Amino acid sequence: MTISSLEPPRDCPLCPRLAAFRAQCRAEFPDWWNAPVPAWGDAEAWLAVVGLAPGKHGANRTGRPFTGDYAGELLYATLAKFGLSRGKFDARPDDGLALSGAVILNAVKCLPPENKPVPAEIHACRPFLEAQLAALPKLRVVVALGQIAHQSAVKALGGKLPKAKFAHGAEHRLPSGLVLIDSYHCSRYNQNTGRLNAAMFEAVFAHAITHRPPAA
Repeated sequence: MTISSLEPPRDCPLCPRLAAFRAQCRAEFPDWWNAPVPAWGDAEAWLAVVGLAPGKHGANRTGRPFTGDYAGELLYATLAKFGLSRGKFDARPDDGLALSGAVILNAVKCLPPENKPVPAEIHACRPFLEAQLAALPKLRVVVALGQIAHQSAVKALGGKLPKAKFAHGAEHRLPSGLVLIDSYHCSRYNQNTGRLNAAMFEAVFAHAITHRPPAA
């Protein structure tokens, strides 16, 4: 089973509120992606980055995670700095960028109003995250961007939240042996308020790189 075969349908009905918002966006912006955003990256990834949900003018518009919004600028610059991508990021799904050793997923695959999924929506989407993480044969490390992504990743990987509390830079060893590392989300809000800066974000990936498997 490949990661790409484990996506929800384009008209996924599991979350009525998100389906209604999707229909509203399709009517307003018919040329946008306006559908669940698929995981994207290297099928042989050792590192998975788990975000929250698509941004309205980012992945919901372009169909590729973190592509077309402010958060993606820092994320893709950081992946490039640590040798986890090839090509140049130009904020377009056809820019020729490819990830190397990394894959990007979201805790919630559809755009939520005000970028805030409700608990039932996070729960409904978790089986997709769980199945896709399980389908990565070389996975060693998961970087969770923000508390909701952290909670979903812990549960998807069989961990227990009381034993794995979210904190920027924290490392958690999960029952499967996988490592989960937390980061504040690279959102425009967190960057503009100084909660997260490039050095802090890069430190998370420098930490993750210490768990990279040796070259074959």
